[in-house]
Amino acid sequence: MNLAFIALGSNLADPASQIASAFSALDLLPETRLTGKSGLYLSAPVSEIPQPDYVNAVAKIETGLDPFGLLECLLELEMAHGRVREARNAPRTLDLDILMYNDLVLIDERLTIPHPRMHERLFVLCPLLDIAPDCEIPGIGRAADLLPALSGQILKKMAD
Repeated sequence: MNLAFIALGSNLADPASQIASAFSALDLLPETRLTGKSGLYLSAPVSEIPQPDYVNAVAKIETGLDPFGLLECLLELEMAHGRVREARNAPRTLDLDILMYNDLVLIDERLTIPHPRMHERLFVLCPLLDIAPDCEIPGIGRAADLLPALSGQILKKMAD
């Protein structure tokens, strides 16, 4: 089995419910088991397009799927949750990104692992650290050591 971390985000159609539903759906993917889920965090959108704040979280899974098979399953889950890809950084019902997959470093036109901007986003690192406090991002370093550089970003943990 492979260890993977998945970022979840939503800012449309009851975002907290979208995230809860996505956690459940991840556990039902073929050859996959949800082994951890972070708390929920509220963050401002990273976009020029006016839109509501996001609810963000991170899931920890064990999977027998290869990275591209996992990507296809995540894209199908997004579509099942009503995701429409209108423009880059547009509002969305569900966004699922592979953050890390074992210690793999992969650069492909369809998929980059680790996620290329994860170390720049407080809304990714804080939920990741909820479930993997000692994690290392391949090629970058310890996730906890990256937090001071993101001190200007605003993130609010939602009540459990």
